[in-house]
Order: sequence, then structure tokens, then C-alpha cells
Amino acid sequence: MSYDFLKTPITYLKGVGPKRAELLQKELNIDSFGQMLEYYPFRYIDRTKVHKIKDISSDMTFVQLVGQVRSMETIGVNRKQRLSVVFEDDTGKIELVWFKGIKWIREKIQPNQQYLVFGRPTVFRNSFNIAHPDFEILISKEQLQSRGKFQPYYSSTEKLKNKGLNARGIEKIMRNLIAEADGKIPETLPDDLLQDYSLLSRNLALKNIHFPGDHAMLEKARKRLKFEELFFIQLKILGMKKRAHKVRGHVFESVKDNFNYFYANNLKFNLTNAQKRVIKEIRKDTADGYQMNRLLQGDVGSGKTLVALMSMLIALDNGLQASLMAPTEILAGQHFKTITQMLEGMDVNIRMLTGSSKKSERNEIHQGLQEGTVDILIGTHALIEDNVMFRNLGFVVIDEQHRFGVAQRAKLWKKNTIPPHVLVMTATPIPRTLAMTVYGDLDVSIIDELPPGRKPVKTYHFTDAKRLKVFAFMKDQINKGRQIYVVYPLINESQKLDLKDLMDGYESIAREFPLPDYAISIVHGQMKPEAKDYEMQRFAKGETQILVATTVIEVGVDIPNASVMVIENAERFGLSQLHQLRGRVGRGAEQSFCILMTKTNLTQDGQKRIATMVQSSDGFKVAEEDMKLRGPGDIEGTQQSGILDLKISDIVQDEKILKLAREKANHLLEQDPELKSEKSLPVRKYLKYSGDKVADWSRIS
Repeated sequence: MSYDFLKTPITYLKGVGPKRAELLQKELNIDSFGQMLEYYPFRYIDRTKVHKIKDISSDMTFVQLVGQVRSMETIGVNRKQRLSVVFEDDTGKIELVWFKGIKWIREKIQPNQQYLVFGRPTVFRNSFNIAHPDFEILISKEQLQSRGKFQPYYSSTEKLKNKGLNARGIEKIMRNLIAEADGKIPETLPDDLLQDYSLLSRNLALKNIHFPGDHAMLEKARKRLKFEELFFIQLKILGMKKRAHKVRGHVFESVKDNFNYFYANNLKFNLTNAQKRVIKEIRKDTADGYQMNRLLQGDVGSGKTLVALMSMLIALDNGLQASLMAPTEILAGQHFKTITQMLEGMDVNIRMLTGSSKKSERNEIHQGLQEGTVDILIGTHALIEDNVMFRNLGFVVIDEQHRFGVAQRAKLWKKNTIPPHVLVMTATPIPRTLAMTVYGDLDVSIIDELPPGRKPVKTYHFTDAKRLKVFAFMKDQINKGRQIYVVYPLINESQKLDLKDLMDGYESIAREFPLPDYAISIVHGQMKPEAKDYEMQRFAKGETQILVATTVIEVGVDIPNASVMVIENAERFGLSQLHQLRGRVGRGAEQSFCILMTKTNLTQDGQKRIATMVQSSDGFKVAEEDMKLRGPGDIEGTQQSGILDLKISDIVQDEKILKLAREKANHLLEQDPELKSEKSLPVRKYLKYSGDKVADWSRIS
């Protein structure tokens, strides 16, 4: 069996033709028979059961009725027209209504015919009706049985529905395709995998995912197709990882003066065991002759920057340069300031390069990089511009990696003949299953303990009714010499509503905390950068006790004296963002607090988000819950990765299958790294057909 059948353009499928084919391509990105076969139903409906009109209740999702049309009339004019049909069986009557395709439906309805009606009942003016039901002449009872117990239901779009490709229309062309495809679908997995795990053949799985014979066959089809999808994702990722481990890299032979002097003189406190463990892992990676690609995860304040700096010092000790790339100028500036302070008294030349660096400064930095007099360069994506060339770049740190696209990161490889070691850092905890899927090509290190003296932030939830109590608490904290953030959500810089919320909030706080007893700073995205910096500096110096801001303070501000974070309209934030904001406090030795203010009536999701924040300060638990609530595709960074385009599996629900798929993909690559054996032939052919030449992924960190 070859893949030629699956490559057949969709226009040649019975019931499609050129116009529908063009629409399927535009609306669903389906070009070929193979892509159509992988357009899976999102639910199944038992179409063997016929309901009686009198038995319809509000908890029924769909009903199927048999009866006759008693009357029909067109109501309204032009675009506001609707067709109202009175339909009855021997127990009662129900209204069927159409707002589109009225002329076609009128012509289709014939008197004294038995009809089969299928649709979703809704209540309108205290009576049930069904809008836009499936509607066909019932010829015999066998007609019901012939469909099989489970009828597939497919997602559609308005444009497709207008061309007759609603759920029922897609089902019809899918039946044509399944009939034509039988026996022509090549196997993608090795025989031993199919046998060891009792997996259906691909041919049988595709047949039963669309038109299952029974519940057991549907489950077997799902298991097979989920395993296949996750297996090929893991094969790609592990292939990348194994190849990356074979790329020659700088050898950091020894630890010398820079590292040792820093450790003995500049380190103000003991490293945590987690920090020591990660430094050892990096030390091992950079000494083995191969290029390092490592992901470092750790909550805000866990000491990732210190680990990154000590790793960069090892690069300097081996005659190489280092750089740190951050997603924003604020964060780059924060790193520059922190690292400069940490290296005080040491002979290390650190420079910063961002989009707003002056031309004369840029020229000086470019010259210093090429001559090797600049040891550490910190900056934004300005670092990867073509004219930024290093003399010998050996170690690169990428902070908040999800903000950078794969192509941007790949440019770092071109800065050197030997690629630099890459340490990717993130304060966004990534759930285990997601890390295995999206970042599976990177070795992972986790800093899972806070530095000594740091206390977990206590989180509380209050509704607007308790605002006076919150104000009293804020005054108490200010009297103790602490500072406070008050953050408002910002969905979009230009939304007047957001700015109005912020200004209204600022005014009410100013009334409650008047001059001269209190001073307040305000920061938002519509201020000029210099005004923003001025206000931030006032707060940083302790000249103001309260900073009222939008989420511009999410990254890049480190003020140990700020011990209270009040988040207004907390229900409008995602969990990971709430957790990031909470990480802005708790930087000092004092107990810190996060107060979540919400309206009284929250959605179920809103309640879960707030409860998760109150109950847990563990970033990984928060991230797991976030993924359950929002789905993996919405978690920051996963969409741009291009990996998580899942058609049938769910990495939250299918963790067992994911682990098995990863184990088997790893086993296959260990036995047959180039997939050249006879056993790997189905895998190799499928990769060629799907365009996934795994080698193309190999030079991306």
C-alpha cells in the first residue's frame, strides 16, 4: 500500500467537487483524502433511539422524532424571515424552525409523509422547539439501524453549512471516503508495537473512529489514534534531542578565578541544594564536548539568575563570552542592574544592548564584542541582529523563553562556528506532561526550593464588600514600613474601560490614603517611558508607599520592601498571570501577602482559579490546574511551538498514553537512530508522507 491514495486531492471525493474543495481548504485546512480522514468527530449520537414529543425534557441534548408535518408558514420579511413548521406524532406537537435555507426546506417538505427529525430542543415562550433540525423522509425502520448505533457529529462553520456541509453533510462525504479508503490505508506503526499493546490497524482505527460498530470498537480506535499521534510527536522531539546531543560544543575544562573569586567573596548567602544540583548538571553538560540545551524552571525568586550568572562565569574562565537575552527592555535592565551589583569589584566587563541603545554606544559594544573585551552582553532581541558578532560566544541564557520564536533562538547558533551552550530559563512553571511534549527536546532542571529566609506568600480572597477591611490591612502594613502594589487587569492597552478602572481605583485609593500621610505612584502603558520610569523609581526608592499599576509590573521589578500585592478584578486574570504577579512580593525576609479582589458572582472557572491561588503557592500545582481549566493550547508559548496541534489526544487526560508513547519512541530511536531497519519502514514512510524530516529540527535550541 502506498500513500498515493491519501495524497489524492479532496476535490475528487464523491460529493465534494471544486467549490466545496476550495471551501474545505479555506475553512478547515483540508486538501487531501488523508487530511479528511484525520478530521475526527467531536461527539457521537445514538440515532437508533426514537423519542416521543411528550417525553422531551430540558436535560436532553438531542432528540430524534418520527411524525408528520401538519402545517408550515413563513413569518416576517427579508432577512428577518423564518419558516415555522408544526410537526406532530401520536403524543403531541412541536415547532420546527428555520432561519436560513427556507426556500429549499419548503420545496423538500411533502404532505402525508413520515419524516425523521433530529435536533437540539430549546425552550422558546414556554414551549419546546427545534431550530434547523436534520430532516429526511423515513422510508423504513431499517433506515435507523443502517447508520449503526453511533452517528458521528462533526464541527462545521457557517460558510460550510451554507454549502450543505453541516455536521450531516460532512458525515455523508466521510461515508463515501471511508468506503473508498477501505484496504488502502498504509500502516504507520511497527508490527511488534501493534501486537504488544493490542492496537487496531490504522485502517480499522480510522473506520471505527468515524463509524464505530459499538462502544468497545470506538474506545479501541481512540486508543490507537491517540497513541499514534503522541508517538510521532515524541519521535520528533526525541530525535531533536538525540541529534542536539551529538552537536560539538565548547568544552569548559576548568573552573578558575572568576567563578572562585565570586563564590568566595561576592556570594552573600549559601546556595540552596536545588541551586547546587542545577549548577552541577550544567557543569557536567558543558564539560562533555557536546552542545548543551537545558531548560531551567523555577518560580519567581527561586534564584535562577544566580545560577545563570555562575554558569556564565565558568564560560569566562574558559576564555569565552556569555550573553543573556530577555524579552523586554525592563527585564533586560533589571538583569543588567542585578548582575552588575553581584559582580561588584570583579574585573568583568558587562554591557547592555537594547533597541533604544544610542548609535555611539552600539558601535562601542559591537567593537568590544569582536575584540573580546566585552565579557557579558545583556539585552533584548537586539542581540540576535545580524550585525551583532562575538569574538567567541560560549554560553547563552534565554530568559522567559516562551516569548521568543524558534527562528529567533536559532539565530544564536550563527554567532559562532561552534554553537554556544544554551540555558533557557522560565518562571512560568510548566506542567510535567506539557514539558514532556513541548520542551521534550531539552534537558530539564528544576529549582524547587526558595532561598533561605524566604517565606511563602499568604494569599487571601475578598469581594468588593470587604474593601474597607482590605484598606485597614493596607494601612497596618504601611505603618510597619512596608510597600504595596495595587494591580488592575489590562486586556488591551487601548481599551478605555481598563484605563477607567485604573483611574477610578487610583482616585478611591487617593481618598483613603491622602497626602501628606501617604504618597502614591501610578504606572500604566499609555504613559511615556520616562514618566513610567520616574514613577517606578519613586516607588523603588521608598518615596511612595503604594504603586497603582496595570500588569506592566508583571516582570522586571524587584522591590524587597514591597510585601503586599492587591490584584483588582482578579477573576479577569489567568492562573499563570496571577501566580506571576504574586511572585512580585515575597522578595524580602518579611511575611508577604497577596489579596485577590473580585466581584461577588464568579463563574465556575473563576471560582476554581481563585480557590487554586488561595490553596497553593506551588507554581507547578498552579500550572497543572491552569492547563486543566484552559487546555494546553492556551498556555503561554505552546501555540507558537507548532508542536501541540493535537487532533485527538489530550495531554492532560492521556498522560498514561503519552508516557508509553514517549518510552516506545525512545526505545525505537535507541535501537535504530536513523530508522533504517525493516521494522522501522512504516514509521519512515509515514514521516516522509507527512513531511516531517526529523533532521530539519536538529539545529534549533
